[in-house]
Amino acid sequence: MQLVLGVICMVMIANLQYGWTFFVPEIQKSFGFDRAAIQWAFTLFVLFETWLVPIEGWFVDKYGPKIVVLFGGILCGVGWVINAYAGSLNAFYLGQVIAGLGAGAVYGTCVGNALKWFPDKRGLAAGITAAGFGAGSALTVAPIQWMIADKGFQAAFLYFGIGQGVVVAALAFFLAAPRKGELPDVSGDTANVQSRRDYTPSEVVRQPIFWLMYLMFVIVGAGGLMITANLKPIAADIGVDKVPVTILGVTMVAITFAATIDRVLNGLTRPFFGWVSDKIGRENTMFIAFAMEGFGIYMLYLWGHDPLWFVLLSGFVFFAWGEIYSLFPSTCTDTFGSKFAATNAGLLYTAKGTAALLVPVANYLQQSTGNWDGVFLAAAGANILASVLAIAVLKPWRKRVVASAQVGTEAPAARVAVA
Repeated sequence: MQLVLGVICMVMIANLQYGWTFFVPEIQKSFGFDRAAIQWAFTLFVLFETWLVPIEGWFVDKYGPKIVVLFGGILCGVGWVINAYAGSLNAFYLGQVIAGLGAGAVYGTCVGNALKWFPDKRGLAAGITAAGFGAGSALTVAPIQWMIADKGFQAAFLYFGIGQGVVVAALAFFLAAPRKGELPDVSGDTANVQSRRDYTPSEVVRQPIFWLMYLMFVIVGAGGLMITANLKPIAADIGVDKVPVTILGVTMVAITFAATIDRVLNGLTRPFFGWVSDKIGRENTMFIAFAMEGFGIYMLYLWGHDPLWFVLLSGFVFFAWGEIYSLFPSTCTDTFGSKFAATNAGLLYTAKGTAALLVPVANYLQQSTGNWDGVFLAAAGANILASVLAIAVLKPWRKRVVASAQVGTEAPAARVAVA
C-alpha cells in the first residue's frame, strides 16, 4: 500500500516538470519574453525541487512522511495557481520556486520511503516509485494541450495545479515509515554489495565516492533535462513539430506523439532498469543505460530532422535516461545504509538541480550557433563518459568502501583512482 500511495503522489506532481514544455511557447507568445529567460523558471523549479530535498529528507527521517507530503502537496497547488495569474517573468519564477519546493518534498519523501520499505529490492522499489514521476504526465499530455488551446495556458495552470495539489495532500495522511522489526535483513547477494553501517549525512558528504556519484548524476541528468525543457522548441526549430506521424496505425502530430511516448518510456525504464540492477548490479546497469543514452542522443542529432525518427529516437533517449532516478538512489542507500536513506538520497538528488543549471546554457548555445548540434554532441559525450566511470571507477571503488565499513574502517581516499 505504501508503494502504491507513493506512486500516485508522484503521478500528481509529474506535470510540474514534464508539462512545462507545453506552456513555454504560449508564455512567449503572450508576453514576448525571451525563450531562454522563460526557461530560467524551469531551472529554478528543478533547483528548488532538488536542493532542499536533504532538509525535507531530514524531516522525513525524524518525523515520518505525512507532514512533509501534506506540506508539499499544498505548495504544488499554490505554485501553479501563481503561474495562472503571472504577468511577469518574476511572477513565473516565484510560481516555479514554490512548485519546486512542493515537488521536492513529495518526490524525496516517496522515494526515500520506498528505499526503506524494500531493502532487498531497492532498485525495483525506487524504480516503480520514480516511474510515477516519469510516466505520470503521459495521460495528461493531450488534455493539457487541449485545455491550453481551448481555454488558454492560464486555465491549464489553474485547474491542473489545484487538482493535483488536493490529491497529494489527501493521500499524505495514509503514508507511514516502516517500524522496527518490519524489514528484512540487509541483503548479502553478490550483485549489489550493501553496507551494514548507517552513515549520517555529515559523514556521507565527506566520502569522495559520494562526489563521484554526484558528478555522474550531473553529467547524465543534464542531457535529459535539456530535452525535457526544450522538446517542443527543438521540434519547432527543426521543423517537425506539426508533421503527422503514424506508428502502429496511430497518427498524431510529431510533438504530441513524441511527448506521449517519451513520458511512458521515461516511466517504464525506472522499474525496468531498477529490476535489472537488482539482478546484475547497479554499476553494470549504469554502463549499459548510459551508453544507450549517449548513442541515442547522437542518433537524434543525425536523424532527428525526420519526423518519424524524431519520435522514435526521443523515446529511446528518454528510456535510457529515466533510470538514473532509480539507480542512483538505490546505489546511494546500498553504500551508506538505510537509516538516513531519505536524507542521503536527497543529498545525491541535488545533482539534478546542478544539472538544471545547464538547461539555460544549452539555450544560449543554441541561440549563438543557430542550431542544436553542439548541445546534442556535448550531451552524447557526457553520457559515454559516465558509462565508463560507472564500470571502471565506481564499481571497484564502492566494493572497497563497503568492505571497509564492514570492519569498521573508512576507505582511504588516496586509493580512489584504482580501477
